[in-house]
Amino acid sequence: MNRRLLILVGSVVLFDTLFYAALAPLLPSLSIEFGLDKGGAGLLVGIYAIGSFLGAVPAGWATSRYGPRPTVLVSLAVMAAAGLVFAFAQTIELLYLGRLLQGIGGAASWTAGLAWLVQGTSRERRGEALGIGIGAGVVGAQLGPVLGSVAHLIGRGPAFAATALAAGVIAVVALGTPEPHVDEETSSGSPLALLRSSRYLFALMIFIIPSMAFGVIEVLAPLSLSTLGASAELIGLIFFVAGTFEAVVSPIVGRMTDRIGVLLIVRSGMFLAAILLVALYFPTTVLALALVLISCSAAIGVLWVPAGKLVSLAAERVEVDQGWAFALQNSTWSLAMGAGATAGGALAAFGGDLLAYALAAAACALVGALMFTRRPIAAVRSEP
Repeated sequence: MNRRLLILVGSVVLFDTLFYAALAPLLPSLSIEFGLDKGGAGLLVGIYAIGSFLGAVPAGWATSRYGPRPTVLVSLAVMAAAGLVFAFAQTIELLYLGRLLQGIGGAASWTAGLAWLVQGTSRERRGEALGIGIGAGVVGAQLGPVLGSVAHLIGRGPAFAATALAAGVIAVVALGTPEPHVDEETSSGSPLALLRSSRYLFALMIFIIPSMAFGVIEVLAPLSLSTLGASAELIGLIFFVAGTFEAVVSPIVGRMTDRIGVLLIVRSGMFLAAILLVALYFPTTVLALALVLISCSAAIGVLWVPAGKLVSLAAERVEVDQGWAFALQNSTWSLAMGAGATAGGALAAFGGDLLAYALAAAACALVGALMFTRRPIAAVRSEP
């Protein structure tokens, strides 16, 4: 594997998830500062995913048309600008705008970054490479709460403004990293062919359901921890530990995916996530809730890598550029995460947290059960 490319793509996706996850420890204080109820807090979390949805298809087109490197450079510029908006926003509308721009930039970074990584990696080691790349994104999710906690202590301005410098450093590395050669004859198919591929559609399903569940968690878990007495710094630490487990698990799952396929991993992850989602409602202490949250995050994180490999293999089979494959993946992820966060907050405000968690758990269990039926089994074989 190309280590320079791994480091670059890992840095790009880390930078994106750093922004996304930084909101968790800030959410309780921002809710108080701007008078947000659970629905408003859910929108603040979910609007990032809405931006990611809006940016995904343009990012796929740009990656296919101009290549992954120019698209990565543009994504870094957008995310740096978004960080500055979020740093100095004094109204809730500007906070929403900053999160929306972060999502747009993040869509381009994941689409172009993962396409770049897949193009530069052999099929036999693709699961491992994606595991490392996604693991780097999880590290960003670890560090995000730390950034949020720092912002809570010193203010959003200096904390988020400093990220613009980091974007510049990553851009310099990207400029010096060559793009792999891609045979145009094997990547000239229409992106609509992906939507006719059962392999690709089942891969998207593996993304969609856990993404919705994670959106629910991102809204309700920080608020529950705060209600139980956890400070913003402690909430950040809990999410940091949860991210550590995900980061450790992802490369391991990637290697397992290369060796044994995806079915066993997906089945186990879906059922375990369903059980732990319901369990998130019951803890009455910060420690108990933290342990369940860490376990649930790891169970959900197991699913990203096999789904990502299925996405790339399905695109190869129908000869569609990898940029389009990951763009459509990001679109569905964005819709699911945004729907999970927004609907989760609204359902919790209407009928309590258990209702939101139970519906997310039921969806995970249903997909796990579907993985035992004939058509999904045929569709998700790891090799074409």
